Amino acid sequence: MTKLSIRITTAIATGAVLLNALALPVSAATTITVSGNGTGSDNNANVTQSNTTTVVQSNTANISNNVDVDQDTGNNSADDNTGGDVRLRSGDATSDVRIKNAANANFADVAGCGCQNGGATVKIEGNGSHSDNTVNLDKSNTTGLFQTNDANISNDVDVDQDTGYNSADDNTGGDVRLRSGDSSSIVLLDTKANLNHASVGGGAGNGGGNVSAWITGNGTGSDNEINFDLSNDTVVTQDNVANISNDVDVDADTGDNSTDDNTGGEVSLLSGDADSIVLVDNLVNFNHADVDCGCAMDLTGKIEGNGSHSDSDINFDADHAAVAFQANDAYLNNDLDEIDLDTGDNSADDNTGEVDGLSDPSLQSGDSDSDVRVNNSGNVNSLGDAHFNLPNMSNFSFAWDWGSVFGMFMHS
Repeated sequence: MTKLSIRITTAIATGAVLLNALALPVSAATTITVSGNGTGSDNNANVTQSNTTTVVQSNTANISNNVDVDQDTGNNSADDNTGGDVRLRSGDATSDVRIKNAANANFADVAGCGCQNGGATVKIEGNGSHSDNTVNLDKSNTTGLFQTNDANISNDVDVDQDTGYNSADDNTGGDVRLRSGDSSSIVLLDTKANLNHASVGGGAGNGGGNVSAWITGNGTGSDNEINFDLSNDTVVTQDNVANISNDVDVDADTGDNSTDDNTGGEVSLLSGDADSIVLVDNLVNFNHADVDCGCAMDLTGKIEGNGSHSDSDINFDADHAAVAFQANDAYLNNDLDEIDLDTGDNSADDNTGEVDGLSDPSLQSGDSDSDVRVNNSGNVNSLGDAHFNLPNMSNFSFAWDWGSVFGMFMHS
């Protein structure tokens, strides 16, 4: 009996799994006071605070698996024997090919959104008449998260099994028994590629603090101005490209035996069974983004008790923009049209039974059974659902677990 078992596990662990957990810095409170300045003074306070966070995760996987299995059992001859029984049997041909590919996963957790800036307190108070007082406060936060996966995976499996090609011809006397062995082939292809998960903000600690603006008690004819410009921008880009090619060629033959021109005794010829199972599962291109960056902010503004002919302004501009781009491209090519199972092609010709003529030749072909399953799943975008789950294909028991990335990649 010939048995071949091949298991190939490809895990891109170095450079293919990027884990980022970033907690944006918490800024202290901002306090700006313009007070107690003399008549006709010109006072300016310009404060600029900026925070930029950029996360770039990129994976490229080029995987090629080429498996060629060639099995032969048989090619025996028991010819031209005289007297006694002839027994000839081919062994079984069994192959088990399993290929698992797992590549390209990005996980990023950016906490806080940069909104927790500690608030601001700005006061223009108690300055002399005809003074010119200006406060410009500019706070900005920009978060950019870019996740990209590119997977090019080719699985080429060629299984060629032959059992039989035996001959028991021209024998004289005794019984002739000839049987081919069974041909059994299992091919499992499991490909998982391109997973992006991004969590920005997470709904905790995103308050922007309190803003207090006071213009009070300034002298006659003073010119007082407070300008706030607060902005928060979040951009999440997730992009996947998967090119998957599965080419499976299974050729199983059992039979092609001959028991011809035998004289005397019984002739029995049986081909073995030919069984083939091909399972192909492709799970590609999943994006999940949870963006919660509201950056709520409380504003208290007060203009009071200023002198006659004073000119007082408070300008508050708060801007928040959150943009998510999710794109998937999947090119799946499953070529399984070369599943060729043959059983039979036997001959039991020109045999002469026992002298009394009571024995007949017996010839039987084995069964041929093929089971081919192809499951393609991919191109899923999810935004804002923290409990998003990838599909679980029960037929193949393939599932991706958000909480155990490395376990997913290394599980055999």
